[in-house]
Amino acid sequence: MKLNRRRLLVAGASIGLAKPSRSFAVPTIYAPSDLKPVVIASGNGNQFKNGGTVTCVEKAFSLMTGQTDILDALIAGVNIVELDPAETSVGYGGMPNADGIVQLDSCCMHGAKKRAGGVACLEGVRTPSLVAKAVMDQTDHHLIVGKDAQKFARTIGMTIEDDLNTPHSRQMYLEWKRRADPEHYLDPAKRAQAGMAATLQMAQERLIDPHHMYGTINCNGVNAKGEIAGVTTTSGLAFKIPGRVGDSPILGAGLYVDGAVGAAGSTGRGEANLYNLSSFLIVENLRRGMRPKDAGMEALKRIRANTIEKRLLDKNGNPSFSLQFYIVNAKGEHAGVSMYGNPQYAVCTEKGSTFATCDNLL
Repeated sequence: MKLNRRRLLVAGASIGLAKPSRSFAVPTIYAPSDLKPVVIASGNGNQFKNGGTVTCVEKAFSLMTGQTDILDALIAGVNIVELDPAETSVGYGGMPNADGIVQLDSCCMHGAKKRAGGVACLEGVRTPSLVAKAVMDQTDHHLIVGKDAQKFARTIGMTIEDDLNTPHSRQMYLEWKRRADPEHYLDPAKRAQAGMAATLQMAQERLIDPHHMYGTINCNGVNAKGEIAGVTTTSGLAFKIPGRVGDSPILGAGLYVDGAVGAAGSTGRGEANLYNLSSFLIVENLRRGMRPKDAGMEALKRIRANTIEKRLLDKNGNPSFSLQFYIVNAKGEHAGVSMYGNPQYAVCTEKGSTFATCDNLL
């Protein structure tokens, strides 16, 4: 059969050559030559070594640039921090809750596999990030909490310990208890006020690292294949109400990863982050073409605008707390942003590990 122009156009349309009726915005996919493999983390990611020779970001980058899956590499990195008793805001030896019990939270996301997992209020397991990954790998769920998270950890063969306190964390708890509740019982309002006042005083006296009041390590990476992943793990707010869950194990808050766009995670006041789902917002800002720093600043501005309770404001009407975000896009470009000050965040590339400085909003 001879094909005339009309029949050719009809045939072309039937196999998808015709012009689509609508256009859709899609994320930019970067070729490997555009990528800059990198691992970033909160500052403690390039500080603690748990008696070894490498830090979290160094370990993660070394594994990531080998044959190790990117998320496995990042989790191996944060395990160093979780296991180090000197780091009092993550894992073993983390600051306990108001009952003196260490409760841990974590979540992880694998951009290429489009999978995630998390645990909250987990007791007795030093490395909650490994349990979070098991939730991702071995269940159809994203989050398991409390005693059932511990049962799940036991089921998969994790060691369950009676107490994750170290002598130091126990000593800090007893000091906090002495200051916060000297007469044993107060009315709820006074007790909460006394507890926070005692925590702040202990931070001012450097008994507690001020950065460890809200704890946490976030670690994100982009490998040479363009795969993106992230993990966040924490012991949460020092001396928190038992059962309190912050932003760290919540997808979109403590961590969010899109395999075609980038990743963002946080440390600092979890409640402010939760209200705004800021990590998700940041990644969506990346999707719209913002650079990592600008995407993070937009999230901080949103948090500032939504903080209106007087108890959370300083004398200038600004948030009285700080919050940090660590952001990397699909090209390996990264930034750290903070509500206040210029805290450092950890970076590791083929040139080695270093610190970079967060940009502040206020």
